[in-house]
Amino acid sequence: MWNISELLIAFLISCGTALLVTPLIIKLSFKFNIVDKPDNNRKMHKGPKPSMGGLGIFIGTAAGFWYLQPASPEMNAIILGAFIMLITGIIDDMFEIRAAYKLCGQIAAAVVVVSSGLIIDKVTLPFTGTVFLNEYVGIALTIFWILAASNAINLIDGLDGLAAGVSIIALISILIMAVTDFRFIVVALCVILIGSSLGFLFFNFHPSKIFMGDTGALFLGYSIAVVSMLGLFKNVAFFSFIIPIIVIAIPVFDTLLAIIRRMMNHQGIAKPDNKHIHYQLMKRGYSHRASVLIIYGFSVFFGIMAVIFNSATLLSSLAVLACIVIGFQLFSEIAGITIHNRQPILRGIRQLTKLRKPNRMK
Repeated sequence: MWNISELLIAFLISCGTALLVTPLIIKLSFKFNIVDKPDNNRKMHKGPKPSMGGLGIFIGTAAGFWYLQPASPEMNAIILGAFIMLITGIIDDMFEIRAAYKLCGQIAAAVVVVSSGLIIDKVTLPFTGTVFLNEYVGIALTIFWILAASNAINLIDGLDGLAAGVSIIALISILIMAVTDFRFIVVALCVILIGSSLGFLFFNFHPSKIFMGDTGALFLGYSIAVVSMLGLFKNVAFFSFIIPIIVIAIPVFDTLLAIIRRMMNHQGIAKPDNKHIHYQLMKRGYSHRASVLIIYGFSVFFGIMAVIFNSATLLSSLAVLACIVIGFQLFSEIAGITIHNRQPILRGIRQLTKLRKPNRMK
């Protein structure tokens, strides 16, 4: 049964807790020198910046969770996985561990979730209907999804407020779909995650006072992966397996580009660089804040597409997919990452704008 007042109180508890504890985390980060130092190649900030702000998101989420206490057979495993992911992020923020060690922590968290029985066991396809997956295929797909979502949010965490804002937009999209599908557990988790992320974003939006670090990025990516498995993978919409990917389309797109780019350059896929889409936007002349807001805008667009896709018929699903493709093309043109810098959509918009301008009297 829905209890709007309890959900609202949980949201306020999560948001308020994050607002209260984040300044304390800032002080402790400086005291123990847990800071992100700038470099000339990739990082934009000028001075040392506290880098474990994700702990504030986690504490805020925990406070809201303690109030709501949402129940699920897999909840103990989900909580344990979240702790493992959080600790992995904290260790990386403190000591900058090797990518292989960080991946081991992520895999451990994913395995804990899988051991509880929470796996992607089916997908829905047009014409074919629901296809039930082999157990081992489902386990492998589940682990891959948790790792993919966690690292996608981590990779896009390059500008002030970017990862937190994109995660909030994704969680709001999932929340809307969970409400329409009557999945209370997903609604509860989304509400407290949104509240804690908003509380943290107050200190993280440009110019930021603190970074979420791997502590926050891995935790949020893990959380998005888990709530999508509790809700989006269990619906009966056409192309159901695509819906969670659409929700975090921008981080997934950026991750795929990074993998392709690094493979073509014969680099390790975990090697950091300054060619992510947010950096490309700034190279195109957009300000720090404008670059973040552009990505917010497209994240909202893809979130809306996911919500529509969730309840669409086959024909309307194909129309939504066409809109998504156009959205990717437009975003790529704005970011300047198209092949040979082709801009058919932007060029068409400019031509239409010129045609609509009234002729001026000479």
